[in-house]
Amino acid sequence: MRPKKILYVDDEAMSLKYFERLISPLAPVITALSVDEGKAILEEQHTQIAVLVSDQRMPGANGNELLRYARDNYPSIVRMMTTAYSEIGEAIGAINDGEIYRYISKPWDLENLRADLKNALELANLRSERDTLLSEKMLIQQQELLASRISHLALVCAGFAKQEDGRGLHDFLSMILITGCTAPRVDWHVLDYPQLMQSEAQRGMALGKLLCQWQQHYEASGVNKSSAQALTVLAKALPDKTQLQSDALLVLDRSVLTWVLDAPAQQTPTPVYAAWLAWLLWCGQSMELTQVANGWRLRMKGPQAADQPPLSKNWLANSIEQISQAVRS
Repeated sequence: MRPKKILYVDDEAMSLKYFERLISPLAPVITALSVDEGKAILEEQHTQIAVLVSDQRMPGANGNELLRYARDNYPSIVRMMTTAYSEIGEAIGAINDGEIYRYISKPWDLENLRADLKNALELANLRSERDTLLSEKMLIQQQELLASRISHLALVCAGFAKQEDGRGLHDFLSMILITGCTAPRVDWHVLDYPQLMQSEAQRGMALGKLLCQWQQHYEASGVNKSSAQALTVLAKALPDKTQLQSDALLVLDRSVLTWVLDAPAQQTPTPVYAAWLAWLLWCGQSMELTQVANGWRLRMKGPQAADQPPLSKNWLANSIEQISQAVRS
């Protein structure tokens, strides 16, 4: 929904009434009598406000403070100052500092006032369209990164973990649909595309090494991986993030289940975040994961992977599509 309202802030009640009567045919008007009241309205209704107009001279904080606050916290709102001729230097300073789009001199000329605000509303609409397009583009890029990470995981698991049919990765992705995950964040102010791809390649190599280390650790435990005792191995690998129960393992921190896919770009994998996937690859058992009040309950339900029906030919493509759809929704 595009913002459509104009917020006018002035300590003179008559000015507020006059402004609202003149401008309300053009757009809905919200008024405030002080900078503090204006900030409170911005905080509560900023998604509905297209234009902010503030008087400069008010008791206590002046209009510049409110306009600067809006610039720093809600930059898509078009900001304007109304001021008397004697204060024109302050308006020029606010324009030069990037705090306002333009100033409206007092006393107002009705036609100029309406024309200026109409232009400001059109600019706000353009900014809203731009922000929407950028948001959609960013989401698509993040979804592409998520799909790329799943594909890289398939290569890593095939090369480093001894799983011929991808059962462990399949189970990992199936449980991602239960826990949910987010599209990984990318700071495009810091990274360009080649840098992102380099970072992701380095991330994949680091993750592969960690999976190998965990595989060796789990094999050295001497625990029968087809028994419920295998849960104790995972509990020891994640001592601060799990609680061992009689027939299950309570996972207290969701991030250990999803970090491999949804961590922000340029975050280096650490052992704790590779332990879960490595355990699934090692264990090879059918698992049951359910959400409970204080976390996620994990149970082994069997049978062994070798006794389960073969995976479909397109299971990886289906998993990518299902997870991408879940992120979009």
